[in-house]
Amino acid sequence: MKAQLFETLRSAEPVKELEVSIKRAVEKFGRLVRIMEFCGGHTHTIVKHGIDQLLEGYVKFVHGPGCPVCVLPMSRVDLAVELARKDDVILCTYGDVLRVPGSNRKSLLDLRAEGKDIRMLYSCLDAIKIALENPDKKVIFFAIGFETTTPQTAVLILKARDFGLKNLFVVSNHVITPAAIQHILNAPELRDYGRVQIDAFIGPGHVSTIIGTKPYEYFAEEFQKPVVISGFEPLDVMQAVYMIVKQLLERRACVENQYVRFVAREGNRKAQRLTAEVFELRKEFEWRGLGKIPYSALKINSKYADFDAEKHFEVQLPPPKEHPACICGKVIRGVAEPTDCKLFGNPCNPSNPLGSCMVSSEGACNAYYKYRRLS
Repeated sequence: MKAQLFETLRSAEPVKELEVSIKRAVEKFGRLVRIMEFCGGHTHTIVKHGIDQLLEGYVKFVHGPGCPVCVLPMSRVDLAVELARKDDVILCTYGDVLRVPGSNRKSLLDLRAEGKDIRMLYSCLDAIKIALENPDKKVIFFAIGFETTTPQTAVLILKARDFGLKNLFVVSNHVITPAAIQHILNAPELRDYGRVQIDAFIGPGHVSTIIGTKPYEYFAEEFQKPVVISGFEPLDVMQAVYMIVKQLLERRACVENQYVRFVAREGNRKAQRLTAEVFELRKEFEWRGLGKIPYSALKINSKYADFDAEKHFEVQLPPPKEHPACICGKVIRGVAEPTDCKLFGNPCNPSNPLGSCMVSSEGACNAYYKYRRLS
């Protein structure tokens, strides 16, 4: 049954039919439609399958800040590097974070090559096993992600409490999708980065399985911007685009859910309760490319402060330094494409990433290098 579903979602015929329908609707609308896909998974689908080329001249896809590794500011990368330098620390995190270069051009992977104990996790719960096996070490999990991975980190902290662990700590870099969308709509122009024009949003599929579709209703109503939650197959994205264009043509602005096979309006309430138990909103948090955004990230609440690495470890960091030629911030902001960067491909590539957008499997630069690179 599942195989038949995915065969249908990747079938060429319905995509061709939607191509015709989208183009006819855009012609009636009378101008190019600019759609920001927030999720990096959608960016990879669009670029890999040439959907942007298929709809060129009709739909312009604006690649948004939907990659958690990409939006991690340099100051937080530097924090991870500095924590990993400590002799009594084992620093654990997800794979892509290891390869993001910090201000001094050194990554966590470089430090590991120098002998520091830095470990890649597939599941954050593996940090518990590491802490139990190394009672004389301080194990730090450098947590990162949107709403999709936050409940797992909450479970980690709850289980650490149940085990009575005193040597496990968490750095929370969990960020919140709706806050970033609101910031983009409230501040379409940012100094040094320029202006981005957006008619509508393709909402993130994985995030929406957790938070549901309800949080996007404000944007549609207040800013009159259609939002369509989409799956990640080519047919999903094409259907989402058609739903958006239909809304624009009919002068509507609402939230629609194309990803009905996984996303509900109320989301996953159990996951939401786990997050609310352990975390609370930060007053502000910096996003690469977007600057500081109020109430856009989560910190560990006072009830679980014993596990908060930011309270336990004192770290003095100099001001962060971005690579002077990297335009990752502009790419995340949606005002530039990866191929606009002079570093793209050479010297910046997945084997030698100079910016976070080339590191992550959800990054726009990574997608362009894989699927759009000139030979």
